[in-house]
Amino acid sequence: MVEAGGRLTDWISVGVLAGSVPRDVVDAAVAAYDRRPKRSDAKLPGHVMVYFAMALALFAEDDYEGVLARLAEPLAGWGCWDDRWSMPGSAGITQARQRLGSEPVREVFERVARPVCSVLTKGAWLAGRRMVSIDGCELDVPDSPANVKFFGYAGGGVKHSAFPKARLVTLVETGSRAPIGAVIGPIVGKGMGEQSLARGLYGSLEPGMLLMADRNFYSWHDWCAATDTGADVLWRAGGAGGAIALPVVRELSDDSYLTVLYASRMRQPERDRILALARDPAARTQIDPRRARIARVVSYEVTDRAGHEDEPICLLTNILDPVQAPAQVLAAGYHERWEHETSNGQVKTHLRGPGRVLRSKSPNMVIQEIYGYLLTHHAINSLITQAATEADVDPDRVSFLRTVRILRRRGTDPAAFSP
Repeated sequence: MVEAGGRLTDWISVGVLAGSVPRDVVDAAVAAYDRRPKRSDAKLPGHVMVYFAMALALFAEDDYEGVLARLAEPLAGWGCWDDRWSMPGSAGITQARQRLGSEPVREVFERVARPVCSVLTKGAWLAGRRMVSIDGCELDVPDSPANVKFFGYAGGGVKHSAFPKARLVTLVETGSRAPIGAVIGPIVGKGMGEQSLARGLYGSLEPGMLLMADRNFYSWHDWCAATDTGADVLWRAGGAGGAIALPVVRELSDDSYLTVLYASRMRQPERDRILALARDPAARTQIDPRRARIARVVSYEVTDRAGHEDEPICLLTNILDPVQAPAQVLAAGYHERWEHETSNGQVKTHLRGPGRVLRSKSPNMVIQEIYGYLLTHHAINSLITQAATEADVDPDRVSFLRTVRILRRRGTDPAAFSP
């Protein structure tokens, strides 16, 4: 693990939060939702509170007054703070958060949360494609009546979770571990599972991306939604309904094979007809893509797992040519998907703190708080990735925790927050 020292520390000391969240983007989001102050002498206007939402994530152990005190000097350095203002108390800060709401912070995130790896960033690309992944996690929120009603508890009956939980599903750039899309919802309720929430993220995919996901995300509908964006996919087969039929259409030179994916609830006679068309290269154009699509299967086993049996893995991809992406390359690359787990851990453990519950006692403020975490998480990983690329090392060799500690020590340095 490379410590953030020397040249990397020089990068870390510049542009921590506002470096990836420019003031004009913040102002546009505040204006879009008409959250600008009604009075010219307002102490905590909307743009200040957007940066405050980010600072809540960076200084998770401080109370409201402590966080704002850390921000006052750098805010003044950017022209965002009036020296004539008196420092508001916690009640005033709470009211300012409520005036802002969650929508402008979400809007800022959606505008700035873009991939940050360059073509020179190590560990960011697979078969010439930018690796991204989808996965979910849960965040404990305060046990207030409003949060209980909106988010709910995990489990049921007397054995439910100790706190209500928010479900967070993110699209993450694998090489940087930076979130580039997010959907937040309750832990319970129809349409609130990870697979359902993930459907709000497929629109963020682009040609040139390679989306990796675990088996609980696969369905015919979701496969079509993801691949219709022009992105490529590498998904573990299975899905919420269990194993799926993957008939052999043609075996390929790298021990992978082509198969047919069928639309849901298709009768066997129609499946047989489509399979016959798929096995005739000249007839494949007759297959209606609304009913079936050709995919490629890569199968292998993970061995030498201490204390565990060998694990069979079956991957599906729409990269049909093994010359473009050999099976061995795809199999090795798929395990980069676990970087998403590391990304979740950076938010839940290194920023929030292990076992720590979020601060907000109402659903709207919980959502605002989570988007503040995501903005700060993106900003830090963007900084790490820029530094790592400059140093010609893989970003995962730079300690995220060490970086956060440096940022917290320099939190009162105006240069550390310069836009």
